[in-house]
Amino acid sequence: MSGLSPTGYDLPIYDYETPPELSGTGRGRYPVVIVGAGLAGLTLACDLASRGVSAIILDEDDTVGVRGASSRGICYAQKSLEIFDRLGIYPRIRDKGVTWSVGKVLRGQDALYRFDLAVGSRSAQPPFINIQQFYVEWFLVDRIRELGRTDLRWKNRVTGIRQDEDGAVLTVETPDGSYSLHADWVIDASGHASIVRHALGLHTKGELGEDRWCISDVRFRKDLPVERWTWVEAPFNENRAVWQHLMADGVWRMDYQMLPNTDPHEASRPEVAAARLRDQLGPDVEFDLVWVGAYAYRTQLMDDFRHGRVFFIGDAAHVKSPFGARGGNSGIQDAENLAWKLTLVLNGQAPQGLLDSYNAERRPAAVENIAVTRRSGRFLAPRTKVERMFRTAVMDLAVHHPFARLLLNTGRMCVPHHYGPSPLTTGDAGQAMPNLALDSRSLGGMLRGQGAGFLALWCPRDGEDGLGRALSHLSHEGWPLHVQGVGADDRRVLGMAPGEVMLIRPDLHLAARLNDADVDQVRRALARAICRI
Repeated sequence: MSGLSPTGYDLPIYDYETPPELSGTGRGRYPVVIVGAGLAGLTLACDLASRGVSAIILDEDDTVGVRGASSRGICYAQKSLEIFDRLGIYPRIRDKGVTWSVGKVLRGQDALYRFDLAVGSRSAQPPFINIQQFYVEWFLVDRIRELGRTDLRWKNRVTGIRQDEDGAVLTVETPDGSYSLHADWVIDASGHASIVRHALGLHTKGELGEDRWCISDVRFRKDLPVERWTWVEAPFNENRAVWQHLMADGVWRMDYQMLPNTDPHEASRPEVAAARLRDQLGPDVEFDLVWVGAYAYRTQLMDDFRHGRVFFIGDAAHVKSPFGARGGNSGIQDAENLAWKLTLVLNGQAPQGLLDSYNAERRPAAVENIAVTRRSGRFLAPRTKVERMFRTAVMDLAVHHPFARLLLNTGRMCVPHHYGPSPLTTGDAGQAMPNLALDSRSLGGMLRGQGAGFLALWCPRDGEDGLGRALSHLSHEGWPLHVQGVGADDRRVLGMAPGEVMLIRPDLHLAARLNDADVDQVRRALARAICRI
């Protein structure tokens, strides 16, 4: 799999097959149908398949990525990498992509701030890996095929939907004609221009940003430092911002901030892009342009991510500026959040009310991400004289004063959302657990192969293991639970005290942390976490 041609990327082409509904062999009704084989939709399908749940994916195209081979989302955060580790594609991402943790914020030649995200990281996965989005989608398709539970239908375009109390009916158009598809649950992962949302008469709130950028994907003949550099004011770009970071295949992504009224076609012409690169790196720099494309930011947010039997994930539900890699990573986490809940409901282990918690948890996450990225956008593109004066003062102070460096806002890097206010959480829990490497295996490894089961870590009291036996009986009562005792070394890593129980959700978020626990407390916390109370 080279993935790269002299002028761009070689993407796989998948075969179209006549749907069984048109050949007379269809089942008529399916438990889960996913609209859109992009990053979020494929993650959801792969996650469901890994938990033993079958699904259909409908996609109007026959490849991954975007025609024209835009690099699009390239920066995958630790939480996403932990998800991909559980799904079985992390080794391919690690081997193909570029692992990084060091970044710099610059003004001209001055480094105002340097950070290393690896400091304090406790996960088995690194803080970030840069890799072109289509590779991640490619690996997901391969893994979905290996798992064998998903019907991937290419060149199947959804043109309409109607729903009733117990399901939905999709109208699908193919090269062989149109057909209807009945589903218990529909997940829309088709992006910001969702036909499903339009057909249901649902609206989003948002705005198109004034800021304009142009990407240049470039291979240089000379190596550059494998670090993420951001210029707030780059003299080689008329004192506008520039991002510089490395992806797979030795391709650098260079993002140049443009004037608001820039013609995107003019900015994307190869000779114009080449001139920008020479302004930055000198007239003698040797390079090959792989791809050039202009873009503008938009913000978009639905009032509710669930509408009856239809759920919205990724850009179909929310769109935000890409500052801090909070776009695609957020869609990946949407998919994981919904996957384990759908699994429990479809398996009869949880009531349908559990599915309401998807909106209760993921919409606040989207609201937070939009607010964070909007603040970054205002720092990089001040809208008033006062905002520009503030930015200048921050940069002046950052040269000598550490406190000011914390105010440099070129994109707060993506972190998992804290589900503290969630209806599923007991006490002050809700935080994402890092994929800690314990003596036996990682936390994610303990959850792998457990369907949508929870993990109860318990720390034995001295000379007593009755709690462990009592917790093990909960699975015999029908609770989705895997119990693991904690040894002395792991106890120090986790910071657990004797008699303590940590109840961890299938998505590695902490459902409850119970001191001096008994089995009834754990049962109540588990019941709350799956909406049985």
